[in-house]
Amino acid sequence: MAAPQPQGAGWLPRIRRLPSPNFNARPAGCPVDTVIVHYISLPPGRFSGDAIDRLFTNRLAGDPNPVLAELSTLMVSAHFLIRRTGTLVQYVATDDRAWHAGPSRLLDRGACNDFSIGIELEGDGTHPFTCAQYRRLSRLLELLRKRHPLRLIAGHEDIAPGRKFDPGPFFDWPLVLSSPGGAGLIRPFPLKLPIKRLSPLSQP
Repeated sequence: MAAPQPQGAGWLPRIRRLPSPNFNARPAGCPVDTVIVHYISLPPGRFSGDAIDRLFTNRLAGDPNPVLAELSTLMVSAHFLIRRTGTLVQYVATDDRAWHAGPSRLLDRGACNDFSIGIELEGDGTHPFTCAQYRRLSRLLELLRKRHPLRLIAGHEDIAPGRKFDPGPFFDWPLVLSSPGGAGLIRPFPLKLPIKRLSPLSQP
């Protein structure tokens, strides 16, 4: 029998839900106004598989791959993962605080987990992201803006410089900020052009 799907505030309908235990409540009265974009691949440089799911649900212990086994003591999560195919997975309700940013600062605010939604794109910093991922990200941002007063978007590298480097040089910031879901969001950092540009997201 399939495990019961989580219900309630902050869970999106009609997507795969895999609840992570790695979350807690946001500070009372703290508006969720920021999206933080990450990349992840596990093992590093390998796409597909269930290692990301197992990382976010604390099920890597005993893995025969030493790289994965070493990560088994981490307690981390993101709200969403967008696979290379555009498939979307949700791990934490957006009303709750996922543990994705770590030590971080955005402008004059620290503790970015408090006020942000963490979105992981399956990637490794050396391959361009896919058109399917950008289209899914745009649609996801549209949905999230209906529930939360989003106004800022940044990369993990922006809020933890020198410690983190994602979403990296292949992430197309101009494309995202001009997409239906990203239009009007502000990235309060110098604009970076990606190594490889894609065409506008005109396809639904």
